[in-house]
Formats: sequence, C-alpha cells, structure tokens
Amino acid sequence: MASKKDDETQTRRDFLNLTVGAMGAVGIGAAMVPLVDSMNPAADTLALATIEVDISEIEVGQTRVVQWQGKPVFIKHRTPEEIEQAQADDNAPNLTDPEPDSARVQKPEWLIVVGVCTHLGCIPQGSKTGQPRGDFEGWFCPCHGSHYDTSGRMRAGPAPKNLPVPPYEFLSDTVVRIG
Repeated sequence: MASKKDDETQTRRDFLNLTVGAMGAVGIGAAMVPLVDSMNPAADTLALATIEVDISEIEVGQTRVVQWQGKPVFIKHRTPEEIEQAQADDNAPNLTDPEPDSARVQKPEWLIVVGVCTHLGCIPQGSKTGQPRGDFEGWFCPCHGSHYDTSGRMRAGPAPKNLPVPPYEFLSDTVVRIG
C-alpha cells in the first residue's frame, strides 16, 4: 500500500510535468508567431495590392500612366476611331497572340494594360504626345522594336505576347480599381 508521502510525491511530480509541458508549449508558440508573421507580405506591398484611379480627367485620346505593384499601367481613353480599328483587327493575320478586343476591355472606350513589354521588360512608348506609337498607332517598344495596336495586342517585333491586362473593375463611371 502506498504511503501518504508517495501520493504527495506523485501529485507534485504530475503537477511539475504538466507545468513544464505547458510552459514549453507556450514558449514554442511564442517563437512561432514572429516566424509565421515574417512570411506575410510587407505593409507597403499590401498597400499597392489595389489602387483606385479617378479617370474623369482623362480626355478622349489621352493615356494616363499609374503605378501598380511597381509597374506602369496604361489607362487609355480610346477614340471611336481607335475602338473601331481595334475591333476590325480582331482577325488580323499578323496577331502574334490572337485575342479579340472585347476580351481585353470591359468598356470599349477604356483600355487598361500593364505597360511592360513582354519581350524583355522595357516600357513601351506612345502614352505621351509626341512619342512614337509604332506602325499600329498603339505603343512602340524602343528597346527591340515591338509594335502594339490600340488594344495592346502584339503586332510586330520580337515580343511573344500582348501587353497584359491587369485585374480591374469599374467602381463608377469615373473610378476604376486596379488589382
């Protein structure tokens, strides 16, 4: 039969084992919090995950360039002639990366594309007045001579793909959210 002293020792031992185990679990948990938190994106990256742009001041025929996730984004308010030409070129034989204009825009008058050439990452010209716009009146990459049309589709040169369309949505007639 166990004596009272053995029962106390056993109870104390159980208490100490439970306490040490709990403290170890708390310590490991406390050490894991900074490790897991370091895997989250930085605050400045999260801040640029989406941007809202007021497009009310962009005149027909003008392009505004904004920064999104460290890349230029071209927001072009297309003219009726540019829309008509882009739609007419949907079946052009020289489309390197065939994609209809309707798949690249949500509203025909607004084209929103990431302004980075898909060849080697240069920034195409054609967003400002007086810059070369290439043979198809869209954008022209000065690094290696890629030509894009008014829908941002690759038409000539070494670039393998069209200018990418970022995820975006119109919040109203005058505000668009990119990202």
